[in-house]
Amino acid sequence: RLDDLQLNGLRIIQKVDGFCYGIDAVLLANFASVKRGGRAVDLGTGTGIIPLIMSQKTEAGKLIGIEIQPEMAEMANRSVQYNGLEERIQILNQDVRLAVDILGLATFDTVVTNPPYIKYGGGLLNPSDTKAISRHEILCKLEDIIKASSQLLRPNGAFFMIHRPDRLVDILCLMRQWNIEPKLLRMVHPYAEKEPNLILVHGHKFGNVQLKVMKPLTVYNSKGEYTDEVLNIYGRYEVKEG
Repeated sequence: RLDDLQLNGLRIIQKVDGFCYGIDAVLLANFASVKRGGRAVDLGTGTGIIPLIMSQKTEAGKLIGIEIQPEMAEMANRSVQYNGLEERIQILNQDVRLAVDILGLATFDTVVTNPPYIKYGGGLLNPSDTKAISRHEILCKLEDIIKASSQLLRPNGAFFMIHRPDRLVDILCLMRQWNIEPKLLRMVHPYAEKEPNLILVHGHKFGNVQLKVMKPLTVYNSKGEYTDEVLNIYGRYEVKEG
C-alpha cells in the first residue's frame, strides 16, 4: 500500500501484512538532528521512514539507510524513487555489522537507529519472518548497533536511538564502552499516569561527561487523544541543526 505521510506530499510504500512503521520512528526522526550539509545514516531503516522524514525536517546533505532484509530495503528504495529523493537518500541492503567496511570509518556526522527491542532467546521465532526480525534481536544485537554507530561516527558526531526503558542500563553501558557519551535522555509515556514504554537517547562520540534528563513526553491525554506535543510532532516539522 501507499501511505501519505502528511509531510510535504511524501508517501511511503508498505506491505499490508508486513512490518509497518509506528510512532517510535516518528518520535526518533523528530528527536534527531544533523548539521546543514551533513551526512547521516539510519541503522536498520526498515521501509525508510526515518530518512524520508529527516529529508524534510533537516538540511542533511546525504541520508543513508541500511537494511538487512531484501524485501524491506526494496520497498524503501521504491519509496525514495517515488518521492524523487535519489540525490539525498540512499538505501543499502546490507548487514549493519558490516557497515563500516562498506561506508568507511568515521564518515558520518549523525547516526540514527530504531533497533529491534526484544532480546533474542525466548520462544520460537521464524528467522525469515520480517516482523520477528524487526522486533527481536535475531540478525543483530544491541551491541552490534552501538559498535557500528561508534565506528561510523566522526569525533563529536551525534548518536540518536529509541528503545525500551528496560534496556536502559545495557544501552548506557554499551554507549560508554564504545566511546559514545550519553548526553540526553527522555522517557516516553503512553499516558501521564502510566509508566514509560519508550526512551529516547542522545550521545556524542568522545563527548564530555554530562547527562541531562529531559521532561517526559506524553503521547495521549486523558481523553485518549494525542497530546499537543505529539500533534506538533506529526503536524509541523521544523528544520533543526545539530
